[in-house]
Amino acid sequence: MSKIVPCLWYDGTAQEAAEFYTSLLPDSHVDNIVLAPSDNPSGPEGSVLVVEFTLAGSPFMGLNGGPIFPPSEAYSQVVRCKDQAEIDHYWNKLLEDGGKPSQCGWLKDRFGVSWQIVPDEIGELMTKGGPKKADAVMQAVLQMVKLDLGKMRAAYNAA
Repeated sequence: MSKIVPCLWYDGTAQEAAEFYTSLLPDSHVDNIVLAPSDNPSGPEGSVLVVEFTLAGSPFMGLNGGPIFPPSEAYSQVVRCKDQAEIDHYWNKLLEDGGKPSQCGWLKDRFGVSWQIVPDEIGELMTKGGPKKADAVMQAVLQMVKLDLGKMRAAYNAA
């Protein structure tokens, strides 16, 4: 059992979000659903209050707390991808049904949760070749919405 579990706040869509996320990532599943008691201010008795789920082996909790605290970019999930095909897959899936792209590999899914879809190589591209190469990669990334690993590598190699 993990000592720390991120809790994501939803306005009635915690179960839908958990089912969506667990359908995307391997080693993911819904673990437990807690129903609201009769004195719950967030919803009627018997409605879904909490969803415990696992994403890529890590525990999460979804809380249907109501509209008072919408998600923000101050907290985001980072999905590290092995190649461009995986970047494209997660990017496209998370944007389905109302998600919104941002910049530099960031997006918000249809539930308002922020995600960063990045290549595994990003750390190496930003640190291994020195400041000139890191700056070239950063300048390329700043021009992107969805990250393009080929363009990032080209910027690194050209610097």
